[in-house]
Amino acid sequence: MGMKHVLVLPFPAQGHVNPLMHFSQKLTQQGFKVTFINTDFNHKRKVSATNEHVNHDGFGFRLISVPDGLGPHDDRNDLASLCMAILSTMPCLLEKVIRDINAFDNGSEKITGIVADANMAWSLEIANKLGIKSALFCPCSAAIFVLQDNIPRLIEDGIIDSDGKTFGFPIVKGKFQLSPRMPVMDTADIPWCCIGDSTEQKIIYNYIANMMQYSQLTDWWLCNSNSELELGALSLSPKILPIGPLKEIDDEFRSLGQFWEEDLSCLTWLDQQSPCSVIYIAFGSFTVFDPDQFKELALGLELTNKSFLWVVREDASGGTKNAYPDEFQGTCGKIVKWAPQQKVLSHPATACFISHCGWNSTMEGVSNGVPFLCWPYFADQLFDKAYICDMWNVGLGFDLDEKGLISRWEIKKKVDQLLGDENLRGRCQKLKEMIINNNAVGGQSYENFRKFEEWLKG
Repeated sequence: MGMKHVLVLPFPAQGHVNPLMHFSQKLTQQGFKVTFINTDFNHKRKVSATNEHVNHDGFGFRLISVPDGLGPHDDRNDLASLCMAILSTMPCLLEKVIRDINAFDNGSEKITGIVADANMAWSLEIANKLGIKSALFCPCSAAIFVLQDNIPRLIEDGIIDSDGKTFGFPIVKGKFQLSPRMPVMDTADIPWCCIGDSTEQKIIYNYIANMMQYSQLTDWWLCNSNSELELGALSLSPKILPIGPLKEIDDEFRSLGQFWEEDLSCLTWLDQQSPCSVIYIAFGSFTVFDPDQFKELALGLELTNKSFLWVVREDASGGTKNAYPDEFQGTCGKIVKWAPQQKVLSHPATACFISHCGWNSTMEGVSNGVPFLCWPYFADQLFDKAYICDMWNVGLGFDLDEKGLISRWEIKKKVDQLLGDENLRGRCQKLKEMIINNNAVGGQSYENFRKFEEWLKG
């Protein structure tokens, strides 16, 4: 039999597709053929973002798509509806896709392995049924995966409820810690407790608990992290194999993972700025701002009197047209709808990163030695902030004013504080070097990936 053929299945959200695209790229470099499955909805977004129909069979990579079960106008940011639709629609469609591929040309293209996003762990049952090797890939921190793996312990320790209407929700408000070497968590920040209303939260909790049961169907749990960044979490769950942080290796692959068209003009603009002078502001693919908060952010950036590169998605201000305040000039900055983030963070002009603290952004920031100003929105981002500020000490958080907003003066104050702290910049550089060593030949992440790759080829 020829080339080993791996099917890669991300959860259909930008922050999940990106790291699995980097992962797929590493596989193709090692001689694997990869079939990457998007939903029809995201595949269409991807094609319109790059203005091309993508199929890269030339280098062993192919993109295909299946329906997600929602209608064309349904809101994909409604995660509860998306999870329910996925479970009712995608398993039988995925099985058909695999059977069709395996039957093609007398099995010459046969799928030999499935790597599924941890939030798509239901697919491991299909892999088992069809006798295909399988692995899970966790695109968030190992700590969040460990938290989910410890749901029975959280129930046992009286942190979350085990029965009735409040099943899966905190019994008491307050702090808890899974391990002394992990950040302290607040029960209010448990990921499924800060998405949507209580009905949605219940659906998402049940979905996650369900996925953790499916996850037991494989011995391979891969994580986009490394052993030194998350020592405490990984010691609690030695089954997790850190293979990151994963980086993009070539531009063509990067664009394959994007749902929005990247504005590359920002790189030319950065080339014209002084070293370490630009504030980069980006809040990922989900964050939506209250109009008042959006205005304070705009005026805060102006108040810093520094150059800034600000990524503002069309839907970032909750559909408010002309969300910028009248007094906002924006002359020091450049505003784009979507940016090639890895390239921006590795650019010498970038001084700091105002971030929603999604795990991909967190890994990209620390990999490039960039200090953070943390502005988490929901889910695991609140916990990622605790890593950045409390464990690694490479960033600062913002304080809310009496109206519950982060004021323009608070933004200016924290930017000045962060950029004036040489010790913090030194810690960022140390973290960057540690990550480079981990990913280099002989480093822990490198060796873990090699071990996985050998098993997959065997």
